[in-house]
Amino acid sequence: MRLELGRVLAARGEIDPVFVNTPQYECGPLSDALGCRVVVKVETLNPVRCFKGRGTETVLARLEAEGEVDAVVCASAGNLGQALAFSARRRGMKVTVVASSAANPLKIERMRALGADVMLVDGEIEAALETAERYAAGTGAFLVQDSLDIGTCEGAATIGVELSELPGDLDAVLISLGAGAMASGVGFALKNLRKTAEVICVQPEQAPAMTLALRAGRPVEVGRPTTIADGVAGRYVIPEVLEDLSSVADDAVLVSEEAIVEGMRLLYLHAGLVVEPAAALGVAAILEGRGRFDGRTVATILCGSNVTPTDFARWIRS
Repeated sequence: MRLELGRVLAARGEIDPVFVNTPQYECGPLSDALGCRVVVKVETLNPVRCFKGRGTETVLARLEAEGEVDAVVCASAGNLGQALAFSARRRGMKVTVVASSAANPLKIERMRALGADVMLVDGEIEAALETAERYAAGTGAFLVQDSLDIGTCEGAATIGVELSELPGDLDAVLISLGAGAMASGVGFALKNLRKTAEVICVQPEQAPAMTLALRAGRPVEVGRPTTIADGVAGRYVIPEVLEDLSSVADDAVLVSEEAIVEGMRLLYLHAGLVVEPAAALGVAAILEGRGRFDGRTVATILCGSNVTPTDFARWIRS
């Protein structure tokens, strides 16, 4: 396990306060609709509308402490890029984000608005990462790689620290799974601070790389992701992250696109919250859990709300 509890706890003081101590509460109407006590952890009420700022703040705070860094680069589908742009701008660092030309246009627009120089490349996120690596090698910019960079995981782990402080029972936590920073970080914090809580990762059926790897105990070749949940649509598994996650995840489940859309609709209808597809995976898992969570206390992390109004309206009305 690459994560260390001492560093996670220290990260709470390194992260801009705008990203921490986010709302976490039982949503009564949603609980009634789903047949279990649902606690929502809302990670969307910040300048980048997602949880990623916890990780980028942790990474850049540590870089500052170690020495002078004036430029950073990352590959991103959108949310990491926004968070890195925010964290770099407030520290006076130049930031470059490499994204797929097929990325969410709202996320690209917001990365630029936050001060990032955005480079678009053809292909999936892995092609963007290859370009970012070449850019870092050629310019000396520090490459921030989501999930592989331990700061992104330990920053995300502060969500788990906050969830561990919930009063009363906490039977399970449902965590959206992409490359694994949030799942490994939150899972690590809970296994140290709330040991009785079941850690369950949730991934789309149409982007199942990490889940299949967890089940097999090794990376598994999968096809191109076709999910609407672009924030978790990676195709390849980072071995170091797989090893971390394997030690803290109790289960990993896959959910359908229909359940993801229904999860978004229920969160809007019963909690008044607009979320992007990746943030609805936990609710989707309850919907397709066939009674697994009935009567239990379940927390779900609403990890982002970067979705265009047009897409959101189309999905929840379908």
